[in-house]
Amino acid sequence: MFDWTRSCSYDEQQKRRFHTTARSRLKKLAAELALPPGSYDLRSSKAGIAVSGEITLHHDRVYIQVGQFAMSSGHGILIRTCKGRKDYTGGANHFVALAMLDDVPALAAAVRAITGIGREAAQPAGRRAA
Repeated sequence: MFDWTRSCSYDEQQKRRFHTTARSRLKKLAAELALPPGSYDLRSSKAGIAVSGEITLHHDRVYIQVGQFAMSSGHGILIRTCKGRKDYTGGANHFVALAMLDDVPALAAAVRAITGIGREAAQPAGRRAA
């Protein structure tokens, strides 16, 4: 398992691993939420040497950002609704633990609960609306 709490500050190798691993998990999250290819952007900003930077999954209706912000609380995943991929402020901010990146189905459930995104994919086939 990846150590999400190990600081990326002044540690280029850790920052590289942090970004690579987070991007991989966000790709898995997009698949778990059944987001069609092309319906979201996945981008990474390494920022300066003293910070982790951030990795962002930006869909037309949801904005998810991973970083080592608010590390004292252990919450490093920001989830909020948005209105398109040009909306960078969106709805209310919700934070969950970075460790949820190690349990993509649980993270997807949190995203669904907060945003409603991917609920259709989570319902059994017989329960979907016609």
